[in-house]
Amino acid sequence: MTGNIGNAAIEVAGLSKVVPNGETSLSILHEISFSVAAGEALAIVGASGSGKSTLLGLMAGLDQPSAGAVTVAGENLTSLNEDQRAALRGRLMGFVFQSFQLLPALNALENTMLPLELAGTDNARATAEAMLNRVGLSERLGHYPKHLSGGEQQRVALARAFSVKPQILLADEPTGNLDAATGAQVIDLMFGMNQEFGTTLILVTHDENLAARCGRTLRLAAGRLVGMT
Repeated sequence: MTGNIGNAAIEVAGLSKVVPNGETSLSILHEISFSVAAGEALAIVGASGSGKSTLLGLMAGLDQPSAGAVTVAGENLTSLNEDQRAALRGRLMGFVFQSFQLLPALNALENTMLPLELAGTDNARATAEAMLNRVGLSERLGHYPKHLSGGEQQRVALARAFSVKPQILLADEPTGNLDAATGAQVIDLMFGMNQEFGTTLILVTHDENLAARCGRTLRLAAGRLVGMT
């Protein structure tokens, strides 16, 4: 296993995922093992269908493995029920997705406030406003997602993710729906905030240049770990 186990934010041990496929079964991940040190930036790369997003989902406890275990901040996700895994995510994790995942009925401020309110934070509005200001959207607080550009929507998603000061940020192709220039701005912002908050970053990407900005790169092929650099 790679990484500093004693200071690991996430440990993955013998992780496999098999799903039914008609009368047979399909192996999506096969005995993946590694660890991510607290404060580290790790890129997960591989061709489409290599299992990147499945691995990220298992690390977040959004899905359960067929075999193996994921330990997050000392908690074995496979020993927790769905509600307990959701509580752990709310306490420790932030998420940035390719598709932004903003709620269309909420404006930028309300979208950013949502995880804070779910966590019972007293100063949710002030915290959300400060985060939106940090990502350069202080003039767009009342705008709804449909009135924001793709880059602005991803900035709201970043503000929402960092608003709860997560220990771990999971990002799945965060620039996948953005043009190159806008994507570069969002990535600069994400890495800057990640460094500022000391967050552990796990980034799924097909972009080798983006992966190179992380401290380590984990490479998947056909559901197997084929390299770690």
